[in-house]
Order: sequence, then structure tokens, then C-alpha cells
Amino acid sequence: MHDAITVFRKEVRENLRDRRTVINALVRGPFLFPVLFLIMFNLQISAQLKNADKPLPVPVAGAVNAPNLVAALTQMGMVTEPAPKDPDGAVQAQRDDVVLVIPPGYAAHWSRGQTAAVRLVYDSSRRESNQAAERLRKMLKSYALITAAQRMIARGLAPSVALPLVPEDRDQATPQSRGALLFAFLPYFIVLTAFLGGMYLAIDTTAGERERQSLEPLLANPVPRSSVLLGKLSATTLFAMVSLALGVVGFAVAGRYMDVRRLNMVIDLGVHFFAVTLLLMLPLVLLLTCLQTLVSAFAKSYREALTYLSLLMLIPVLPSLLLIVIPVKSQTWMYAVPLLGQQLGIMRLLRGETPSALDIVVCLLGSLVAAAVTFAVALRIYGSEKLAVSA
Repeated sequence: MHDAITVFRKEVRENLRDRRTVINALVRGPFLFPVLFLIMFNLQISAQLKNADKPLPVPVAGAVNAPNLVAALTQMGMVTEPAPKDPDGAVQAQRDDVVLVIPPGYAAHWSRGQTAAVRLVYDSSRRESNQAAERLRKMLKSYALITAAQRMIARGLAPSVALPLVPEDRDQATPQSRGALLFAFLPYFIVLTAFLGGMYLAIDTTAGERERQSLEPLLANPVPRSSVLLGKLSATTLFAMVSLALGVVGFAVAGRYMDVRRLNMVIDLGVHFFAVTLLLMLPLVLLLTCLQTLVSAFAKSYREALTYLSLLMLIPVLPSLLLIVIPVKSQTWMYAVPLLGQQLGIMRLLRGETPSALDIVVCLLGSLVAAAVTFAVALRIYGSEKLAVSA
């Protein structure tokens, strides 16, 4: 352990003097990602609030066929605009988000008490068009319900006769659990922060020293290769954990400047979130640092190792994409899968829940076993004399 501590102190001291490593590991990830997170979601929140509050401009074709309908929709927030000659073409060309078409036979059907149809022209593949159509559809449904009730009363019937069944919603979601849907990509940013925190140190302590031809004198010392590897991994893990801790604090500070309460959502990244997240991430950080060191051992230069690890950086996004594309109900065995277990655990924390003790233990053991296997492979590579060869 004395030899490992000596190597650990050497690597920490040398890399603290390296401005590139310090900026990339302790500045760029912990501060850049929370800032991007804050800007991205504030823009998204502002867009949703803006579209919900402002009047809805809608070109109406055939407005003279249903003046009462147009007047009612205007009271609900619709702004009537002149209709284009070709509604389909106007929407396809993105000149209009949605066009309301009232056919000439509307008045005749309405006066006879029959169902009168109107047509909404929009493009569901465009978010702004789909949102505008949904707002207009809600206005039309509201008008239809009011009119139906008035017709029932005029015929001496209670409006409830037309509603034999009314579903009663009892939403179990909390403001914090709703907020978790909005921040589904936060676990990826957290994992990426830890990944970048140790990546540059892992490259420098292996491929960088190999390129500078300083690795061979180090390995020539009468010191077990396991002590050398353990010292390097300890330094890399320290940088990654410090970067992770700073990143989680950065996300917590960024969360305070997000106006999510106007969406009836809450994001709580307090002390409990901080502590449990670091606990869940610790074995994964060990796995990532072992994997980064292992990959860097196959590179003969800093640039080559950076290329390899940049491709490896795509792996942490897979669990986030998997859970977004294919929502699954979490089961205990899933926590044993590295990355996926951390993703599930952090998402539960975002929802205001705490993973069970069994889930946490399974998550820790699964990642620790994977880290131990990767460490064994890396140790075997470090035992090879070819590792010190730079060319």
C-alpha cells in the first residue's frame, strides 16, 4: 500500500500542475453541463408557458358558416385570421400551424340538431403545429359539451343523461415525480460528468506517460505492477469523484433557477439526492476508471487514447435512450447492470423516492463485480512488458 500511495500522490501532484487536466476534469464537466442543462430546460419551459398563455392565432376558412362557433372560440382565446386559399399547402409550407375549415353544410346540420363536422388541418410531425391543434381541439370539445347540455335542457332532459359514465381521475403523481419526466436526461449528464472527470487523468497516466517515455522508468522500479496500477486508478477515481460531486452541486444550484413551479413541478436536488447519488455512482466510477485505463493502455499516444475514449463516451447514453424509447418497470435484477442500475436509482431520487436497501446493495455489488473484472484485465495488461514501449 505504501507503493500505491506513493504513485497516487505522484499522479495527483503532477496532474494538478497540468492546466489542461484540471480544466477538463474539474471545470468543464462540473460547470459546463449544469449551465447547458439550465439553459436548455429554461428555454423548453419558457416555450411551453409562452404557448399556453398567449392567444392562439388560427386562420378560419368558412367563418361565415358558423358565426356563433367562431365567436365562442374567440372568447376562449382564439384569434381569427384570414384563411389561405390552400389550407393543406399553407400547413405543409409551415406558413400556418393549424387551419380551421368550416364546410358550407355546417349550418344546415346544426339547425337540424345533427352532428356538424369541422376540419383541422395541421402537421403532427411539427411540435408547434401539434400543440396548436391540440389547444384548438380542446376549445372545440368544450364548445361541443356546452352546446350538448343546452340541447338536452331545451328538450326537458338533464344533461347527465348523455353522460352515463364519467371517469374520475385520481392522479398519484406528485409535483416532484412530474418533474422527473422533464429531467429524464439528468442521469446521463451526471454519468458523463464522472466519465470526463477521470478520462483525461486516465489518458495521461497511461498513454501520456507512454508517449513521453516516462512510463518505462516507472515500471522498471522494483515495485509490484499491481501497486502502480492501484495508485494510478486511485488518482483517477479521486478526480472523477471530485468532478462528480462538483457536478451534482452544480445541477442542484441550476435547479434553483428553473421556473418549474409554473408547470406545477418540483425538482429537489438536496443533501439526500447528493449523498445517495454519490453512493450509487462510486462503484460505477471505479468501473469507468478501470475501463478508461484499460483502453488507454492500448494507445501509444495521448491523441490516440483520446479518440478511443471519445467513442467510449457514447456508452453512458444508452440506458437513458433505452428507458425513454422503451419504458420499463424497474425490477431488482436491473440494478445489477452497470449504468442501468445507476440510471434507475437516480430517476427514483428525482421522483422523490428512495431506492430500497436491496436495490442499492444489488446496484453496488453489480458494478463492483464488473469493476473487479475490468481491474483484473487491466492488471494483466500492466504486467506485459509491451506496455512501456512507445513505438
